[in-house]
Amino acid sequence: MIQVRVAICVLELHIPGATSLKGKRQVLKSLVQRLRNRFNVSVSEVGSQNLWQRSELGMAVICHNGAGADSIMEQIYSFVERENNVNIISSRLENY
Repeated sequence: MIQVRVAICVLELHIPGATSLKGKRQVLKSLVQRLRNRFNVSVSEVGSQNLWQRSELGMAVICHNGAGADSIMEQIYSFVERENNVNIISSRLENY
């Protein structure tokens, strides 16, 4: 039997420079694409879609062990934390 670990993370974000939904979506589209390209992670906006300066991004990673999945999520958190145009308000991480 093959064992895999799945890590799911939800980041609640503040986007201070967004003055419209269009501006918010431009920021998120860029961030989501870079996360997908760099970390090969599934990413989607899962909440606060109608708020200009708020968003919830959901991410999922599948790995052969729990330490690998946790490591990738830590790298993603650090990557988003370094972004100039978004601030992390809160995060939730679950492992399966």
